[in-house]
Amino acid sequence: MTGSGLKGHDTSRIRKSLTGSSDRKDLTKGSILDKVLLFAIPLALTSMLQQLFNATDVAVVGRFASKEAMAAVGGNAPVVSLLVNFFVGLSIGANVVIARHIGAKDTGKVRQAVGTALVLAVICGLFIAVCGNIIAGPIVRLLGVPEEVAPYSVLYLRIYFAGAPFVMLYNFGAAIFRSNGNTRTPLICLFTGGILNVAANLFFVLVLGMDVDGVAIATVLSNVVSSLLLLRTLLREESVIRLHPETLRLDRGLLEQMIRIGLPAALQSTVFSISNLCVQTAINSLGSDVMAASSAAFNIEIFIFFIINAFGQTLVTFVGQNYGAGEYARCREVVRKTMIVSWCISMAASILMILSADLLMGLFTDDPAIVELGSLRIRILMYSETLNVFMDNLSGAMRGLGKSLIPALITLFGVCGTRITWVFTGFQIYHTFFSLMMVFPVSWGISAVIITIMYIKTRNKMLPVTPEAAVSAQEKE
Repeated sequence: MTGSGLKGHDTSRIRKSLTGSSDRKDLTKGSILDKVLLFAIPLALTSMLQQLFNATDVAVVGRFASKEAMAAVGGNAPVVSLLVNFFVGLSIGANVVIARHIGAKDTGKVRQAVGTALVLAVICGLFIAVCGNIIAGPIVRLLGVPEEVAPYSVLYLRIYFAGAPFVMLYNFGAAIFRSNGNTRTPLICLFTGGILNVAANLFFVLVLGMDVDGVAIATVLSNVVSSLLLLRTLLREESVIRLHPETLRLDRGLLEQMIRIGLPAALQSTVFSISNLCVQTAINSLGSDVMAASSAAFNIEIFIFFIINAFGQTLVTFVGQNYGAGEYARCREVVRKTMIVSWCISMAASILMILSADLLMGLFTDDPAIVELGSLRIRILMYSETLNVFMDNLSGAMRGLGKSLIPALITLFGVCGTRITWVFTGFQIYHTFFSLMMVFPVSWGISAVIITIMYIKTRNKMLPVTPEAAVSAQEKE
């Protein structure tokens, strides 16, 4: 039933959801590690499944089509990120706005915010679909994609962007569920779409003889299924975030709040994507073999980043709740323990990936030259991947403390600035794949040092260790 009337058992469940009676949702009490893992694991798996869509595309065309098609699909990742991530950043604003009204027990505002978020998702998706198809050709030429790869790149982009409304619908829908503490439902819906993506890829390429167009259509279909499953669940949801169709309209006040909160994250994602786009342009200048190798390696190594990033997102919520409750010592403990767990897991995964680099590359292609180049990229990045633990975890902790501008500026100058500068200076002198890949650990190292220094200063100021200092900090707030 999707009407506005609520039966008695619905009302009681909504009241329970609003009061947060479950001790597992109270992050200010009890054991830390188990709650961190329960929160972070679904986030990491969700990101991994999203990446699996593109990884499957690359693997299928690499094994059963051509290296040109493989290079086109993988090389499009920064272009897709540039257009999509900006609007996905806005979904963070939707998450925060809905969560605030849930905390305030304002059921009416929650309903209006859910409706506003979904309408905003469709508008953003339609904008990407139209603009993406218009600029697909020009942007491929701007990136200097090799002539033999360019037609494949344009075709893939146009098909992918045509399905952008469903990509946005899924991401905003997932943000709605997470605002209510639910990270499992988006994961289940995405897993269902992922199974379809793998099956459709093989069917279109092996049975119908398609290549880039086949894997692009398969990705769009999987996004359609994931988003519609999430929407269907929202319509049947028994908690406060249940979608009521009559609320599907833009509320000006709520929309302004979502944009004001989500825009900084969106701009940071965009700038980050621009720097990666510059690196991709440099990769393109090294030829189709390097493009294919780099795209395959990226689809392997990115899974470790998702693990690290999930812990960073977890710290945003954990530190935010505990800081709001005045639990300053627990904030410090949460950051310390999460950093240790994240570092250990990422180190173990990095070692495993280094040892199995050739084997993993073999899943994407049997071309020896491409396997060798891809393995080189994996080893260079994996030896330094744990630097991202400091970047993502400490950035998450600072955002939880309300200091979101600092990590954004560090990312802008430490990561993006370093990469763009190297592409237009050092890489022009040492025009090799190795020299280009070294920009990743260098930019991570610079940013890790800066963010660590800034976190320590912020922690000492905002997370005092003595009761007297704590009272003083609260008075300043």
